[in-house]
Amino acid sequence: MMQVTPLEDWIIERTHLAHKSQEALRAYQLEKLIHTLAYAKDKSRFYNEKLKETDLNSITSLGDFEQIPFTKPSDIKHNAHDFLCVSAHEIERIVTLNTSGTTGDEKRLFFTHEDLEETIDFFQYGMNCVVEKGDKVMVLLPGSAFGSIGDLLKKALWRSGIECVVHGLLQDIEKTAACIEEHHITCIVGIPMQVRYLSLMKPELFERHIRKVLLSTDYVPDVLVKTLSRNGTCKVFNHYGMTEMGYGGGVECECLGGYHLRENHLYFEIIDPETGKLVRDGEYGEVVFTTLNRQAMPLIRYKTGDRARFLTKPCACGTFLRTMEKVQGRMENRVFIHGHEIHLKALDEILLHFDSILDYTLSVEENNTLHVKLILANKERSVALKEEVIRRIREHFPFAFTLRIDAQEDDRSPKITRSMIKRTLHDNRQGAKV
Repeated sequence: MMQVTPLEDWIIERTHLAHKSQEALRAYQLEKLIHTLAYAKDKSRFYNEKLKETDLNSITSLGDFEQIPFTKPSDIKHNAHDFLCVSAHEIERIVTLNTSGTTGDEKRLFFTHEDLEETIDFFQYGMNCVVEKGDKVMVLLPGSAFGSIGDLLKKALWRSGIECVVHGLLQDIEKTAACIEEHHITCIVGIPMQVRYLSLMKPELFERHIRKVLLSTDYVPDVLVKTLSRNGTCKVFNHYGMTEMGYGGGVECECLGGYHLRENHLYFEIIDPETGKLVRDGEYGEVVFTTLNRQAMPLIRYKTGDRARFLTKPCACGTFLRTMEKVQGRMENRVFIHGHEIHLKALDEILLHFDSILDYTLSVEENNTLHVKLILANKERSVALKEEVIRRIREHFPFAFTLRIDAQEDDRSPKITRSMIKRTLHDNRQGAKV
């Protein structure tokens, strides 16, 4: 018998819902949305301008809320301070995000003490989906700064009486391995490709110690979960979140069938990216969210660029909460060659099937050449491996295009997997995409 997600009782307790139902939760969310709109329009220069044509008294249903314009990542890049609803001395944490690695492509996000407390509260109950008394957690994410994701996770786990070591991003495999041994770590929280890299380089650690993994900060290919689960000896949980959400958005329960969401703090919608209209449950679209209690920097109908859907069947854990299927990656991580779509997700499933491929980069060059650069554990069998990779890519994409595969041996330098920058399919062709 599966245990109901711990998020259910937490949400009921925090929202004071009279009964467990979607109707009661939606009514709560609508009330919070109306309050958020009024607060943001009153306090934030950005939303005062954005909502000036909107009569807030006309918003009396979730359907009415759909007429509110979207907020885009570029809005934050251009006007971060215009979003602020509090004075500077109330800000406890400022995060500068550079998700692409391009200079000048940065977003600044602001949080008050209460905003950070809400995240710690979510992390405490969200981690209860993953860990139990006796578990020892290693966080392979930044954690030295106050209010960083590692710092907030450690505080959350401390409240549950769970030991936590915030190790920082994976940089030195031997140091990390020694730390796991020393602290008898049973659960790792980290970035998908980094945790995979560690498991391939140090399989004996996973065999002896690691029973649970929580993957976060980037989308998670199915084949990567299969690699880490090691024939079922390790449970692999997915967390969905981004800094704009206050780090946390949703987490899988023990059924591992999709995320239950932080619905007392965030209102989620899935829209058709072309029309902007909501899609039906079961249909894929772009994830959009609105903060319900955020003080410093509320976000209203914020477009994440992530592709997902709400599942139509209730979760096997028995909760009344909605389940969002695991995010399918970013909408932009695709290119068109001769009118055919190539998506990063499909190439992940092909390439990460091979344990000898530790990482790879993808780009489309002039003359519609798909360039795949493999980072290998060793190059001894690289010719045979490249032939097999070519065969599988050609089989999956049965149309004519030039394919170039290069391979280099992993030099153990931190440039490959040890980064917070999301993996991207780069289109380096001149002019419009074809």
